[in-house]
Amino acid sequence: MFEGKKILITGGTGSLGNALTKRLLEYNVDTIRIFSRNEDKQVKMRSEFKDEDRLRFLIGDIRDLSRLNRAFEDIDIVFHAAALKHVPVVAYNPFEAVKTNVIGSQNIIDASLHENVELAIAIGTDKAVSPLNTYGATKLLMEKLFVTANNYINPAKHKTKFVALRYGNVLGSSGSVVPLFINQIKNNQKITITDPEMTRFSITMTDALDFILESCKEVKGSEVFIPNLRAYTIKDIKNALTELLNDPGEEVIGIREGEKMHEILINHDEMRYTWKFNNKYVILNENKKTKEIENNYKDISRVKASSEYDSNTAEKISKEELKKIILNSGLLEN
Repeated sequence: MFEGKKILITGGTGSLGNALTKRLLEYNVDTIRIFSRNEDKQVKMRSEFKDEDRLRFLIGDIRDLSRLNRAFEDIDIVFHAAALKHVPVVAYNPFEAVKTNVIGSQNIIDASLHENVELAIAIGTDKAVSPLNTYGATKLLMEKLFVTANNYINPAKHKTKFVALRYGNVLGSSGSVVPLFINQIKNNQKITITDPEMTRFSITMTDALDFILESCKEVKGSEVFIPNLRAYTIKDIKNALTELLNDPGEEVIGIREGEKMHEILINHDEMRYTWKFNNKYVILNENKKTKEIENNYKDISRVKASSEYDSNTAEKISKEELKKIILNSGLLEN
């Protein structure tokens, strides 16, 4: 589905955008436009891909609709990954996050409709579920904007399909716990643990890319797709790293403001509208009829569980498997 397509990635200089660009270049795409406001990261990324003539780098902010409209010209597929995402920063600057994560996301929708793109995909987070912090609340609103955006569409004028993807922490992404622990160990600093029994969902970058690209092929419009993930405890990830490197000791600093002890991918109320589909979950519009859903999605089945899908009760990744995953990720080499 990507052959000959013109693709735009907002926040394209981030860890996900960078990895997604590499993967998409393996297909016979026409063009990939990297849209971000970080000039320094664009220079570094341009250097990394210096021999690739299918890339275009555009400086801009998703808060600026007129700039987005120009960047969206002739685009077929949009991956929306731009966001303010560091929980403490967003908590201290809440309305700045609203401008980027909420108003900016609406601008993506408006630009998609204006240019009549085929597909607009919003990259979400488990923090949007029953949000405790401002970041999660803004990402929840982003998700809601995308799954209701198809309400604007007159099929005679617009072909755009909107979808939201929701998943957990990408292992090793910037700002996540694994590179933090590695840096502390290598500098012989005590490892700062919030709570040893805290749990988090985990997905590798490779699996995240597989999930994103597979979901693109299954979109009908207005879905929230969620991968079937396992989880880990902070204690196990810390022990895996100290066994691979060394153990400088630890310091328990307690849960920070706005953090959850356990993350949730699907809450209790959403379970009523959740289906199992191709080894992933999909939350569908509550007004859709069962027969219509079964006709639109091959081999779909309703989820019977009534409880939440959270990192505390999800299947755990063992310490030994975590060690293998970390070794294969190349994070220790970096």
